[in-house]
Amino acid sequence: MIKQSITISILTLLLSSCATNYTISTNVDQDKIEHYFSPAQVTIFQDESEFNSRSHYLGMVEGEACQLKAQHDSPDKIIARTNARRAAYQLKANAIIFTGCSAVIKDNGAKACYATLLCYGKAYQIEQK
Repeated sequence: MIKQSITISILTLLLSSCATNYTISTNVDQDKIEHYFSPAQVTIFQDESEFNSRSHYLGMVEGEACQLKAQHDSPDKIIARTNARRAAYQLKANAIIFTGCSAVIKDNGAKACYATLLCYGKAYQIEQK
């Protein structure tokens, strides 16, 4: 019993002494993290009447979803809207009102996409209370 207690105590001391000597190095790029999470900073509204405080219109934005080849999945509306939110964030917007989406189907034009879905929105900066 005493031997077991001493062994546990020694192991605990060894583990706790090692715990403070760790340094973490990562290859995560802060700009990429901000870019990845930027759509979450832009709230979707149905219209201006939903704004709870003063707002400033920043401009129109668009987001694109691309279908590379005919046999691939169709362009995804969620991706197009997320890309529009990302574009709104680049304008320093924190709100967006989508005005619509439109699909364009091509055969093999100059662009790399077989079909494209574009979603359009109005970007706003809403004052925080």
